[in-house]
Amino acid sequence: MWRILINVVLAAQAVTAQFPFMNISLSWADRVDDLVGRLTLPDVMFQMAKGGAGPQGGPAPAIPRLGIEPWAWNTECLRGDANSGLATGFPQALGLAAAFNPKLMFDIAEATGVEVRAKHNDYVKRQEYGDHKGLSCFSPVINIMRHPLWGRNQETYGEDPYLSGVYAAHFVRGLQGDHFRYVRANAGCKHFDVHGGPENIPESRFSFDAKVSERDWRLTFLPAFRACVKAGTYSLMCSYNSVNGIPACANHELLTKKLRAEWGFKGYVISDEAALEIIVTWHNYTASFIDAAVASVTAGCNIELSGNNPAVYSLIVDAVNQGKLSEILVRERVKPLFYTRMRLGEFDPPEMNPYLQYNMSLVQSPAHRALAVKAAMQTFVLLKNADGLLPIKKHFNSIAVVGPMADNLGELYGSYAADPDPTYGTTPRQGLKPMSDVLNFASGCSDTKCTNYSSSDIQGAVQNTQLVVICIGTGQQIETEDNDRRDMMLPGQQAQIIQDTIKYAPGVPILLLVFSAGPVNISDVDVDPRVSAIMQCFFPAQATGEALYNVVTMATDDASPAGRLPYTWYDTADQIPSMTEYTMTGRTYRYFKGSPLYPFGYGLSYTKFQYLSAELIPVIQAGDDQYLYGELINAGGVSSYEVVQVYMSWRSTNETMPQLQLAAFDRYFVSAASTQEFKFVITPEQMAVWTDAQGFVVQPGFIDVHVGGQQPNQARSVGSNILTTSFQIVGQVILGPN
Repeated sequence: MWRILINVVLAAQAVTAQFPFMNISLSWADRVDDLVGRLTLPDVMFQMAKGGAGPQGGPAPAIPRLGIEPWAWNTECLRGDANSGLATGFPQALGLAAAFNPKLMFDIAEATGVEVRAKHNDYVKRQEYGDHKGLSCFSPVINIMRHPLWGRNQETYGEDPYLSGVYAAHFVRGLQGDHFRYVRANAGCKHFDVHGGPENIPESRFSFDAKVSERDWRLTFLPAFRACVKAGTYSLMCSYNSVNGIPACANHELLTKKLRAEWGFKGYVISDEAALEIIVTWHNYTASFIDAAVASVTAGCNIELSGNNPAVYSLIVDAVNQGKLSEILVRERVKPLFYTRMRLGEFDPPEMNPYLQYNMSLVQSPAHRALAVKAAMQTFVLLKNADGLLPIKKHFNSIAVVGPMADNLGELYGSYAADPDPTYGTTPRQGLKPMSDVLNFASGCSDTKCTNYSSSDIQGAVQNTQLVVICIGTGQQIETEDNDRRDMMLPGQQAQIIQDTIKYAPGVPILLLVFSAGPVNISDVDVDPRVSAIMQCFFPAQATGEALYNVVTMATDDASPAGRLPYTWYDTADQIPSMTEYTMTGRTYRYFKGSPLYPFGYGLSYTKFQYLSAELIPVIQAGDDQYLYGELINAGGVSSYEVVQVYMSWRSTNETMPQLQLAAFDRYFVSAASTQEFKFVITPEQMAVWTDAQGFVVQPGFIDVHVGGQQPNQARSVGSNILTTSFQIVGQVILGPN
């Protein structure tokens, strides 16, 4: 239908198009070339210098003589349209990673894209073009959670590059839409690259130089971004840090050699906020701002995000006039910006673009609010369930809900959260209220830092109750952008809340809910029989209370928890390598040799699963796909989701590779006493090992494959079995650096 409409519009537009770049009969490249060819050099400079943020940073200015309107480039939509008026608030990214559900990630990205576009349409009608009102998202965040104390772990998809890459691809496709011509809203994967701490401890992110080997770069820090580019993202954001001595936004090897030459990326790179300025002021990489502009443009940074005036890229004209920059190169750098705007539909007849029909009725729609509840339920990871406390089916006379996260909706959102209508938000205190005739509440602390603690308040709340739910955690006061944690300890006196509850409510079942991104030290609680159940909840956002009620009471058929940890929950802080050391040795489940408190991929259920079979092709030729087929049974009495995890290890290579690597996963709903088939594909790219001489190579030899509901060879079991098989690769294929 749309192609017929285009033909109709073409006939009319042949007469009415004022400029060739508005003529839809031309190719995208011809239209972009025509538009950029009509710009003056100062026009180009302003388009590249005004990426945001703040009143001085953006939007990119209008060009009235060409009929070009202002354009805002800085929209935050990590899991909901943030800082831009009311929008549906979905769980924080790290919690979504715990769902191990690519389809859920797609659905949330799609809902976010719908709301971003609907709100943008409304803003344009009102001629508002400021910050967070555009269609170009600074999302997803696909840096690797390489250190548990990094302040921005909550924004990531955890510690595994394959999981992060799968989620990145689903986010990009969900957000951008599947229209053959137009993009709903464009993704911008960040922060590129080798970025994952520190923020401020022990040094500033603005001056930090990440020293990384080519092997770790290729095996850990680049794969998720490669997946993002393959999925069709229109943008990447370069990071604050230097990589091997060169600031990321001025790093030619990163932005041109790897990103464009090797991967074929055609989109635009935007700097992190003020990242071009700190090339001078923090990294001391160039002596002047004009030289910083030259280095960044040359390296491949297309647009600057800066809250200051003038921006570094405001010196582009001077750099060209001084012979430091080629005007041809500068014009090439601005082309991806206008190509993106064209694909978003800016210069086409409005009736051609279905996304222009989106209106404000789609924002916080009933369907999106229901998705927020479903998503929050899937993020919860059940870590302990002694004596089968959960699910709780009985109604109580009196329960207590205590702790600084029990009724603190703001801290339950996490950073870069959307701002929902407050009437749609529920806390644990509100959500669990239907469980009892009387609900006693005490926060015990004035905030999550918990430096001011009242033991008597906790005592008064928990005495003479039949169940106590303790809500502890961190929140943005403890871990967030600009703020690393110093240790794994529970903040302030939060550990005392647990001990006082045990003391003042003897014999009463205790459910501990942890709301944090990185792991906290609860090793003693894990083995304490007086704490019956522990659940990691991350930051579930607006649906926290409702989702908790559903899962704790098994109120819905799909409420059995199936979340899995997307990172290693270390037992003690001495298992954690230095924040500033970027070798992957000893980090994450892929290289860690010790015994964690809870391993990556761990999570309990209300039922038990048994893996019945796992079959693959015994011998394949190098370069061929491997196909894995299997079956499992829900051997318990509760219908539930199960996360099937496939891990692989290289038995025959002499190269240094991860000791174990997630190779496939998916989430299946399996009714009680029913079987479920599963099938996965392991690609040659996943089988390949990194060699310094030839890049990625699929080598001859054997690969072992493990299939189950968790990692193999772990001391702590979820209760299901793990099947192990292997296959042989014959021959060799060189894939190269890609």
